[in-house]
Amino acid sequence: MATHTGHLIGYARVFTEDQEAQLQLDALAEAGCSRIFTDKASGRATDRPELAAALDYLRPGDTLCVWKLDRFARSLIDLVTMVDTLAARGIGFTVLTGALASIDPNTPDGHLMLQVVGAMAEFERSLIKDRTRTGLEAARAQGRTGGRPTVMDADKLAAAQARRAKGESVMAIAKALGVSRATPCRALADAE
Repeated sequence: MATHTGHLIGYARVFTEDQEAQLQLDALAEAGCSRIFTDKASGRATDRPELAAALDYLRPGDTLCVWKLDRFARSLIDLVTMVDTLAARGIGFTVLTGALASIDPNTPDGHLMLQVVGAMAEFERSLIKDRTRTGLEAARAQGRTGGRPTVMDADKLAAAQARRAKGESVMAIAKALGVSRATPCRALADAE
């Protein structure tokens, strides 16, 4: 096992702009991270500028610390590649919570566990994705569709088009129809 005498550097990620990373940030700070990088991006996003900045910032002897494994890697291949790249640079890797919190992925045994846990997480995501797809297909077969109900029915769309043809502003149309400003904008654009 390599001894990491450098800094503990944290990485946090939330899926959307609406989510707060405070739980992760608090845990990383409590673990002793001297610097924390935070991305707001889905796990499938390939552009994670703060992760790139964290990887660039790390020096031999440092350790990259993440709150949970799913906040770091998108797939098993991605996980193993990044951890191997860190190890080759003399940089450690640690996970604070979840399946890898109690093992050291910088040891041969820990590296094996990392691969096993990563494979199980990827398998679970695949099962969830498959069940969701199957459920949506079954709902469509029964005539149900997901999502929010449409606000602009055919009558409201016709009224919006007539008002727009008379030169009314989108804001005035929205107010007259009792909908948000974005609703007639979208509906009129889609109709054209």
